[in-house]
Amino acid sequence: MNKRDYYEILGVSKDASESEIKSAFRKLAKKYHPDVSKEPDAAEKFKEAQEAYAVLSDAEKRRQYDQFGHAAFEQGGPGGAGGFDFSGFDFSDIFGDLFGGGCGFDFGGGRGTSNRPRKGRDSLLQVDLTFEEAVFGCKKDIALNVTEDCHECHGAGGFGEKTCSHCHGSGQVTSEQRTMFGVFMNKTTCSVCGGKGKTYDRTCQKCHGSGKVKTKKTLEVKVPAGVDTGHQLRLAGKGEAGINGGPSGDVYLEFHVAEHPIYIRDENDIYLKVPVSITEAVLGCKKEIPTLYGPVTLTIPAGTNTNDKHRLKGKGIADPNSGRKGDMYVLMNVIVPEKISRDQKKLFEKLATTKLKDSKEFKTFEKYL
Repeated sequence: MNKRDYYEILGVSKDASESEIKSAFRKLAKKYHPDVSKEPDAAEKFKEAQEAYAVLSDAEKRRQYDQFGHAAFEQGGPGGAGGFDFSGFDFSDIFGDLFGGGCGFDFGGGRGTSNRPRKGRDSLLQVDLTFEEAVFGCKKDIALNVTEDCHECHGAGGFGEKTCSHCHGSGQVTSEQRTMFGVFMNKTTCSVCGGKGKTYDRTCQKCHGSGKVKTKKTLEVKVPAGVDTGHQLRLAGKGEAGINGGPSGDVYLEFHVAEHPIYIRDENDIYLKVPVSITEAVLGCKKEIPTLYGPVTLTIPAGTNTNDKHRLKGKGIADPNSGRKGDMYVLMNVIVPEKISRDQKKLFEKLATTKLKDSKEFKTFEKYL
């Protein structure tokens, strides 16, 4: 059976850099690793990718492969290598990143890591806040569904601990496969102890031997003032229980803040449109304005137009990190009445006979008539 081209297997060009080759292998390893993929041919594709990476990531082996192809590594091949063994090849940097330091395959009987302490999984929860809760901060009761160590057996899964006689405490069982490329050591999780390296005289009835139990609990969380949609709060050690005595994971709360009926938020600044009548805009007035911290009186000058802006310094939202408050911007919105009384209409008609079009805007416009 003809072997596939190593560059084709990894999906890279023949002039690919070392980092491109490594990146391509990482993607394939993550996709086809037997502990992750459910595809029937995943193990075969995974081994194929390993072979390709072992050759192309080694400068000398890559040179031989580029010159002689697969024949370079056959017994008595033109490359003079007489075949080679992958037992010394180190994949730990790849699989350490992808799978937390453990992998299902080894190229030389390296020490198994399936029963080492590992941190529990992190959790992400969405938390809805009202506008006011986000601005001023609040306390929220957060319901969590997490996996914790069983309190009956203290996470062991049973009582009367002893070393697993099947894997001799390693948590993994190794089988050997010989190929023209050397000896492949296939490591799988021990089926007797489930990778713990230990067995027990009596299984815990509370957790049925898993050492873990599902738990519902409620945490009172203090939400800092000034958070916004997308902000996250980390609750260290409140996530899933660790494995083999490892630390618990973390819980991340991600906030979604509801919109306010009249305030518009832009980071730590607040915008407010204030309705102003025609007479208030023309004559000017003093108007009471609602802010986050109580009403203030704003002087509106005569001749105000829609979108004229007034800044109220320090009336915005406090930054959740520094505590510094943003500003509030008040935008005028001159309202033209849709319905007027007969007397009001007469006043407008009388006003219309006066000279109201002497502003520069009217003069510029009339030049083009």
